[in-house]
Amino acid sequence: MNFQEVTESARPVIGKLCKACYECNGRACKNTIPGPGAKGVGDTAIRNYDKWKEIRVQMDTLTENKSVDTSLELFGRNFEYPFFAGPVGAVNLHYGDKYDDMAYNNILVSACADAGIAAFTGDGTNPEVMKAATAAIKEKGGVGIPTVKPWNYDTVYEKLEMVKSAGAFAVAMDIDAAGLPFLKNMTPPAGSKSVEELKAIVDAAGVPFVVKGIMTVKGALKAKRAGASAIVVSNHGGRVLDQCPATAEVLSDIANAVGGSMKILVDGGIRSGVDVFKALALGADAVLIARPFVTAVYGGEEEGVRTYVEKIAGELKDTMAMCGAYRLNEITRDMVR
Repeated sequence: MNFQEVTESARPVIGKLCKACYECNGRACKNTIPGPGAKGVGDTAIRNYDKWKEIRVQMDTLTENKSVDTSLELFGRNFEYPFFAGPVGAVNLHYGDKYDDMAYNNILVSACADAGIAAFTGDGTNPEVMKAATAAIKEKGGVGIPTVKPWNYDTVYEKLEMVKSAGAFAVAMDIDAAGLPFLKNMTPPAGSKSVEELKAIVDAAGVPFVVKGIMTVKGALKAKRAGASAIVVSNHGGRVLDQCPATAEVLSDIANAVGGSMKILVDGGIRSGVDVFKALALGADAVLIARPFVTAVYGGEEEGVRTYVEKIAGELKDTMAMCGAYRLNEITRDMVR
């Protein structure tokens, strides 16, 4: 099975809103919400994709011919590759009813762990979503990162207890989910958090805490003050704010400000191993990819996920070799322009 076959298998079952495009660039779904599209006119998701393509890689094969090592250590865990599956929620609403969140996360967590990476799992108003996600992570020895929505403190605390019971090696909060239209006026309540409120949550977590949804140096410094171990440079795939910069446009500034003092991940329109290379060259430690993993699950379940991971990994290895970087720490800023 190759990824073209995965996408073709996904199209009949992924619903009418997502087109299961081979190269997911935000154009076919644009402002389709519910669905995989972006808020407003859909500009931000498209911009995320386009800005990675404007960055070019610098070929250099006048190097010693060595094997490429893509391995990454994160929070005491070793992974085969510097990319992870991003969190996705309400899959039956946005992508068709073949799966609900519980079934989707169960497949994704297991398949990603078996493929040498980890999955960030989504959250929802249904408490069973987090229960099932953390159970799947526990089954795989803690290899997975539950992502908690910015609920009120009591709800967050209840979910953190599930995270601890699962033995997850880290936990995340997609703080920008405060802008999701689906969470407006919902029970439990969700919304933005002050630095002090976030610090209380980080302190209660008991494991490395990842703040997802950082788009400015100011925001990165706030997350650092709150005690976060890592951030994800992310605009939630364009789903929370129209006319937002692309993540590729802000990554370097954020990496310059907090790189070395905390781990930096990035998502948004990253669709190839070449894109992963570009993100690492601009200062990221690792990346998240979300929407294509939905296509992978709908189109081939565990085999679909493995196929997609192998596709991205192969492209990354090839790019590293052709640019003269044989370890992740050898990828430098001057390898892109």
